[in-house]
Order: sequence, then C-alpha cells, then structure tokens
Amino acid sequence: MSEKQYKIGLVLSGGGARGFAHLGVMQALNEAGIYPDVISGTSAGALTGVLYADGYTPKEILELLNSGNRLDFMRPAFPREGLLQIGGIIKILKTNLRAKTFEELKIPLYVSATDLNNGKAVYFSKGDLLDPITASASIPVLFQPVIINKICYVDGGVLDNLPVWPIENKCKFLIGSFVNPVGYIEKISGLINIAERIFMLSMSKEIVEKSKKFDLLIAPQELKNYKILDPEKAEELFSVGYNATKEKLKEFDFYKLPDK
Repeated sequence: MSEKQYKIGLVLSGGGARGFAHLGVMQALNEAGIYPDVISGTSAGALTGVLYADGYTPKEILELLNSGNRLDFMRPAFPREGLLQIGGIIKILKTNLRAKTFEELKIPLYVSATDLNNGKAVYFSKGDLLDPITASASIPVLFQPVIINKICYVDGGVLDNLPVWPIENKCKFLIGSFVNPVGYIEKISGLINIAERIFMLSMSKEIVEKSKKFDLLIAPQELKNYKILDPEKAEELFSVGYNATKEKLKEFDFYKLPDK
C-alpha cells in the first residue's frame, strides 16, 4: 500500500446551527496542538470547514457566522423549491472568503453535495467554491436547490452526512466531528419543524457504521437538545463542542498521532 498523503484528516458532519459545535471542537484540537492537513465536510461542516481552510481561526469563524441577524438565514422564500432563503450564508461567503477556488485554500478541502438528478453523492474539491458550498448546505424543502452545470444539488447530508470517503485512504489519522445526534422529542408540529426532524433522522442513520473508521470521534450527545435552525445559540453550541473535545482528549493517547 502506498504511503498516506496526509497525516491528519478532519471530517465535519452536517447539522445546521449545530455546526457551531464544530468550531469548539476545532478550537480544542488546536489548543492541544492538533491541526488537520485535509478537511472533508458537508452542510454546516462544509461551511465551517471552508472558512477554516481559508485561514480563519475557529473563534474568528464563530464571530463571522454569529454576526448576522437570525432572519438572514430564516427569511421566507417565494420559489416553490424552498421555504426559506439561503442568502445569509451566500452573503457571508462572498464577503469573507479570500480564496475563490478550492485550489487557493490553505488546507485541501472536500465538500459533499447530493445530486438530485442522478441520485448520488458528489464530492467537490476543485474549481469555484461558492456554489458547491452553498449546495452542500441547502437543506431540502427548507432551502432552494443549487444548479451547477445543469445539475440540481441539495444538502450533502441527504446521502453522506459524515463524508469520510474522500479522505479515509489518504490519511494516517482520522478525526470526526459529528453534531447530529437524535433523541426523543415529545411534540413536533408545523411544516418546518417536521421537515427539520425528518432531515435530522436521515442524517443520523450512518453514524454507527462510519464511527469505526475514525481514530478519534467527537459526537456530543448534548447537541440533541438544540435545533438545527437556531443560530442564536451559537456560543452555547461552540462551548458544547469545545468541552466535549477537552473531555475526550483527557483520555486520548497523543502518541497515536503521526509524527510531525
């Protein structure tokens, strides 16, 4: 077998606003001297991953993503394809991304999106950044699909919510951040809440099998208490990811990390 291309790979799941927990995970990893050499993400993981790969620190990304109004992400849409607009995410990316293409990023990045026309997961790693990132975060029913080269794309979490596949054979050490645990909910009402719940259940189905692929997996169960469409809890979510990672690292054998 050929030598692994990267030392440390980081995989970031989808999870809507719960993706703020990814930033806490990355902050705790960085404080421990652990930095990824390649990132693979979907949906919220693609959004936080691209900004990190562009050179922003986790705390800087928290500030960027938490600076807007909740309505920027939740404004009703008129098109039949989606109930809400994704304009807030597009605005943040257009305003703050220094790299315009995958090749210009400081850290290699893979982003998963779902090809609705062909019914398959697609992994972007080359070319323009904006459309693939937006497509990866376009939760079906809630947000309008994104058209790239005449193909209709929606959230990567539909078919691959923890996109380890693009990098699993390229890394000596794999770290996963999974922010979409599900638990009992007593009452679910309203179209958006029902759509959100169905999507969350769909995204969580692969975690048991895929967890075996990681050398270190952070998956805070506390996140089940947070909605995926509630960006107002950004700092709380950051703390959940940060504290869970700190606890995980207390038991971690740092000698397992590949030599620098």
